[in-house]
Amino acid sequence: MTILLFTLILFLGAVMAGFLGSLTGLGGGVVIIPLLSLGFHTDIRYAIGTALVAAIATSSGSASAYVKEGITNIRLGMFLEIATTTGAVIGALIAVYMPTNVVAIIFGAVLIFSSLMSLRKKLEYTTSEDNSRLAAQLRLNSTYPTANGPVSYKVHHVPGGYLMMMFAGIMSGLLGIGSGALKVLAMDNIMRIPFKVSTTTSNFMIGVTAAASAVVYLQRGYISPGLCMPVVLGVLAGAFAGSRLLTRANVKELRIVFSVVISLLALQMIYNGITGKL
Repeated sequence: MTILLFTLILFLGAVMAGFLGSLTGLGGGVVIIPLLSLGFHTDIRYAIGTALVAAIATSSGSASAYVKEGITNIRLGMFLEIATTTGAVIGALIAVYMPTNVVAIIFGAVLIFSSLMSLRKKLEYTTSEDNSRLAAQLRLNSTYPTANGPVSYKVHHVPGGYLMMMFAGIMSGLLGIGSGALKVLAMDNIMRIPFKVSTTTSNFMIGVTAAASAVVYLQRGYISPGLCMPVVLGVLAGAFAGSRLLTRANVKELRIVFSVVISLLALQMIYNGITGKL
């Protein structure tokens, strides 16, 4: 296979990854890493490094739009970034020394969990009851715009959400994915933030979390420009196309189909990890 053909196939695969990631909310890394490790037999550490660079690009591009609309809770995001970036560096350091087959098994398990989380019923917490003194002291409570005007919300259980965010950061640094499912779980179920705010704030945080762990992979030589360039361009193009479709179509059925596909990829990653093929 020539370099030109390899780059073209990788670009088209990245377009599909970005498209799929934007529709499911899981990010392009859930496809990029299996594509590189299973399809091209790339060392999973290089695949993770490439996915992290793609996550930085896509998060930086889409997060700015949500910030401009006033949905993202910037203060909450910056506070929780302390936890996720700390966890990301820890996870990246673990990944450098952990056997690749073990990383593949963990990746598959987290992928199955993430695909199931993407299908769960979205809950909206709009209660204004204030039962977190710490959230008030840190001024984490805020509002978000709706068609009927701004809606206020309160942040609950700050310590529990902070710890879950640190775990999400470890998974992000270890596996090279945004761990958006874990972040949204922390903000939805633990901190009881409205779903729109939790998803946009999670997207705002992903780029910074990925950058923290990408530094470790870069220092260890696991980021290849030849892999990153077509992947970043493809993921950006696919994510843009997916976001356009997301606003015009009912993608519930597509989410189910894509989640099944992602779960099958995850099972194959687990199998190859157990048999020592990765």
